[in-house]
Amino acid sequence: MDPTEAARILDEQLERGRELIATADTPQALEEAKTAILGKKAPVTGVQKSLGSLPNEAKKDLGRRTNEVFAALREALAARTAELEDRLEDVLLEGDAVDVTLPGRRPRSGSLHPLSIVEDRIVEIFTRMGYRVAQGPEIEDEWHNFEALNIPPDHPARTLKDSLYVDVPDMLLRTETSAVQIRTMESQQPPVHVVVPGRVYRREAVDATHLSVFHQVEGLAVDEGISFADLKGTLEAFYREMFGPEARVRITPDYFPFVEPGCQSAVSCFVCGGVGCRVCGNGWIELLGAGMVHPKVLENCGYDSERYTGFAFGVGIERVAMPLFGVDDMRLFVEGDVRFLERFEGAA
Repeated sequence: MDPTEAARILDEQLERGRELIATADTPQALEEAKTAILGKKAPVTGVQKSLGSLPNEAKKDLGRRTNEVFAALREALAARTAELEDRLEDVLLEGDAVDVTLPGRRPRSGSLHPLSIVEDRIVEIFTRMGYRVAQGPEIEDEWHNFEALNIPPDHPARTLKDSLYVDVPDMLLRTETSAVQIRTMESQQPPVHVVVPGRVYRREAVDATHLSVFHQVEGLAVDEGISFADLKGTLEAFYREMFGPEARVRITPDYFPFVEPGCQSAVSCFVCGGVGCRVCGNGWIELLGAGMVHPKVLENCGYDSERYTGFAFGVGIERVAMPLFGVDDMRLFVEGDVRFLERFEGAA
């Protein structure tokens, strides 16, 4: 190659290379420009290869010029690469930009289930009275669920029509949390003061006021000298804490095989004050069954019924929640309707 022609090519390719580098607006385009001006088939590379055939004097001058062109093009490539990287980073930062002056998106707050709210409140009231929480299995044997509670074999509750038996002989889903009271008395000597929250099961036709799976809180107190007056005073204290200081207690006789005497307890309506309304009907809301623990139940647990007496009570959590929250259909508690549950945000 003629030295003059080689010098012309170097000058042209330097100018062309700078132009290609300057107009490359993406990393891919810049890589293509690099191949075009510095690749194996590039004119500048061809000049470099031809230096060996030139006279020594021309080779020296042209070799220096070739090195200068290569250095200038590589410098331009490096500068353009840095510029494109900065531009890309700016684009990414702009896309991820956050306006710190805008108000934040507050996460939606959840809440406890209404039955959990009521259960926690009941348990909290009795634990402040000195009761402790006891729990037990939901699959029970007939001794703890029936026999120890003075429920004889011919009692209707022990038939398949009322109870849910499992595929194990003499085992069933507990029909009430009273079985935990038996387990507690079997495991310790008096005094006993326990409150037992939990889920229970019965073969019920589900409707607005009945569920086959529902929740109870039962209480038990056993010691020397406990009387019916203690039961009445305990229920009065509970009702006033639960429904307000103006709550009054009504106790009427009733029969339960595990207590003697037994009673039903009602609280004066906290909506109308006891004058009668659509919630109560007659001024009273019946909530729980109670009574003095039957002597036979005490003896079944190894207690001396001549020395010790006690009282027990049981309240359905759904029965308390319905008038408390103005719910007229018990099924709403278990259907999982978000529109219903949203009513209790912040209620706990």
